[in-house]
Amino acid sequence: MTSRIAHTTVDARDAYAQSHWWSEVLGWSQDPEDPNEPGHEECMIFSPDGRQRLLFIEVSEGKTVKNRLHLDLTPTDRSRDEEVERLLAHGATMHRDLRTPEAGWATLRDPEGNELCILRSEAERPDPYAHLVR
Repeated sequence: MTSRIAHTTVDARDAYAQSHWWSEVLGWSQDPEDPNEPGHEECMIFSPDGRQRLLFIEVSEGKTVKNRLHLDLTPTDRSRDEEVERLLAHGATMHRDLRTPEAGWATLRDPEGNELCILRSEAERPDPYAHLVR
């Protein structure tokens, strides 16, 4: 027997604001039958096919150390550098810029300080895991 990931949960100070920010970043949406509202302590967003989910839960304590888990994002319709600029304009902040023309990534922080990495797009690099996609 095995388990599968039901969803990934992110602690947040403002679950609604985080769900809104991340839905804009990822192009994901909320459940129209159970919409996220300001003041909700739990807000979930769904990938376009509904199979991937991020749940934001309000907690009282703030983020104080480096994340032990973060999302690595691959742009789908623009370059890595264009995506970095888009997210910076959308409220992310630069944490570490490890980009080179041939490789690397940028580590950004979302509005609550959670780290995320922007990798090169598939068009900019071969997918080393392509053999796993069915």
